Amino acid sequence: MREYLLTLCITAAVTYLLTGPVRKFAIVAGAMPEIRARDVHREPTPRLGGIAMFFGLCAGLLVADHLTNLNEVFAKSNEPRALLSGAALIWLIGVLDDKFEIDALIKLGGQMIAAGVMVMQGLTILWLPIPGIGNVALTQWQGTLLTVALVVITINAVNFVDGLDGLAAGMVCIASAAFFLYAYRMWYSYGIEAAAPATLFAAILMGMCIGFLPHNMHPARIFMGDSGSMLIGLVLAAGAISVTGQVDPDALALFTGSEKAAVHQTVPVYIPLLLPLTIIAVPAADLVLAIVRRTWRGQSPFAADRGHLHHRLLEIGHSHSRAVLIMYFWSALIAFGALAYSVNSASMWIVLGVVFLSAIGLVLLLLPRFTPRVPVWAQRFVPPRYRRRGVAGAEAEDAYGEPAGEDAGDGDDGDGDGDGEARTPVAAGAPGTGGATAIGSRSRLTKGRKVRI
Repeated sequence: MREYLLTLCITAAVTYLLTGPVRKFAIVAGAMPEIRARDVHREPTPRLGGIAMFFGLCAGLLVADHLTNLNEVFAKSNEPRALLSGAALIWLIGVLDDKFEIDALIKLGGQMIAAGVMVMQGLTILWLPIPGIGNVALTQWQGTLLTVALVVITINAVNFVDGLDGLAAGMVCIASAAFFLYAYRMWYSYGIEAAAPATLFAAILMGMCIGFLPHNMHPARIFMGDSGSMLIGLVLAAGAISVTGQVDPDALALFTGSEKAAVHQTVPVYIPLLLPLTIIAVPAADLVLAIVRRTWRGQSPFAADRGHLHHRLLEIGHSHSRAVLIMYFWSALIAFGALAYSVNSASMWIVLGVVFLSAIGLVLLLLPRFTPRVPVWAQRFVPPRYRRRGVAGAEAEDAYGEPAGEDAGDGDDGDGDGDGEARTPVAAGAPGTGGATAIGSRSRLTKGRKVRI
């Protein structure tokens, strides 16, 4: 555990220290797209944060290669090299897209090629554990197609939620933390060496996100861009592929009594399609809803709009920071709920706990819809938004239910710069709300726009 924690800390430190210089480089290079109708920030913000995250990944792998116990991962498996090769390719495509506008099909092709590079070096799904049946071996073509599909879906799912300051990095950090605990339990408790690469990938991914988050929390000073979102999506997918395709349930049968029991024990982390997509259930759900919504309207599935889950939270009335925290809550509930269920699937307390926390989450989601009646004598002890109109001593409220001169919620207006300026609502799917997805196009920065360094 100490070596994993050391690798995590080194990765986080390198990412954190490099993000500042990368921000200045991005400003000089002009990697700052113009403000779009769907954006919630109001000032041009530099991208290319993925550069710092990629060098953090390289530092983590380099340190792990020189540690006594983790060095065995590189000696016995080619998966770390496969990850680095695919990550370098997808990162390069992302950097070019952050600076220049790359066609959607080129980015999609790049994602598939990066997945193919990892498959060629051995990072692929070899079999699937199916409940009630056991271990089912896949042909080479089946494993390749399933691996490529998982990589592409995960990359775009992560990118689709990259719409608020700190949202994508925080959600991926939560997912990787749950995944690390699961993979570490398989490696340490059961002695399954094939789970070691996935454990290492999860630790490095946590370090990348933790190191980048201080620069990306609201109000963000830099965005990760496609170079970062596609990179962390690929690393997350690599860990999922490693556990699913390399860890044989037959090895778990030694500790659970039978192969079927071992498969049932791993089911919570292999849903859906027996893959660990539960750890990114919220981004995956947002991806599916976006594709259905845009296809229903006759639009391209990759035509950006303002209908994502985080946009809807802002429209309900949540502030920028509160919307991000709510998304964190649901990600943690699903990821750690699946982790707890995989440890003890027979416990009814786990199910009841998840149901109770889900109820709390629903209340938090609908909180802006409720305006409690506060007695006159208690007006001074509640936030201004809950004070009655017309009561003596109460301040005039603006259109958002806030007193004049104050911002909504926790001091920001949800536009990304905390200036308190009213934000003009944009209807979901409105014409001209084009933006960037992992394989979509993006407008570039208007000449003459400046940003503070």
